[in-house]
Amino acid sequence: MGSGALQIAGLLVGGIGMIGTFAVTGMPQWRVSAFIETNIIVFETIWEGLWMHCIRQANIRMQCKVYDSVLALSPDLQASRGLMCAGSVLSFLAFMVAIIGMKCMRCAQSSWQAKGYIILTAGLLFILSGTVELIPVCWVANTIISDFYNPVVNVAQKRELGEALYLGWVAAVCLIAAGAIFCCFCHCCEKTRSYEYSAPTQYSTHNEHLPSKMEISYSKSQYV
Repeated sequence: MGSGALQIAGLLVGGIGMIGTFAVTGMPQWRVSAFIETNIIVFETIWEGLWMHCIRQANIRMQCKVYDSVLALSPDLQASRGLMCAGSVLSFLAFMVAIIGMKCMRCAQSSWQAKGYIILTAGLLFILSGTVELIPVCWVANTIISDFYNPVVNVAQKRELGEALYLGWVAAVCLIAAGAIFCCFCHCCEKTRSYEYSAPTQYSTHNEHLPSKMEISYSKSQYV
């Protein structure tokens, strides 16, 4: 009962991280315009994402345009595209492998070793997807903070951390937590199996001595 609840918890946390990864990949709010010093045009907000940039005017109308060229983007955004796509694919694979592992746990014909490998694979994929997602999110956040405090950068070009970055950190933590849950579950199952296999052997060795003693007693009675 406890192992089933642990698997369901890991699957739910991993599903939340997977959905969050998909959302972060498509959201345009990676970089948000900063209103500092003379840049006080508050009726216009600029969003810059991995695939498009948007301009929102006075919370009424928003216009978005897809980037014309990938080479025109900054190096951090170019690398973030590939890493976020890889993280999305890995999180989806981890989620599907976790579902297959949970179904195999209910199958009586499958071996414990195969079940453990499936669950362990799902956990490692979750951890890998979370790590891959952390790299672009932290990279873009570091670039934004460095440019914000760089006096050489023009005030109009300075940006702040967008909502997508915060959501990316949460999604990455969920993915890594789900991977840790599945890996811990696999480790606990390994200990349980080793204990169950060791207990019958001790019992059988203890019973092996009984016939010898009975044979000795019978032989003495027959001798008398």
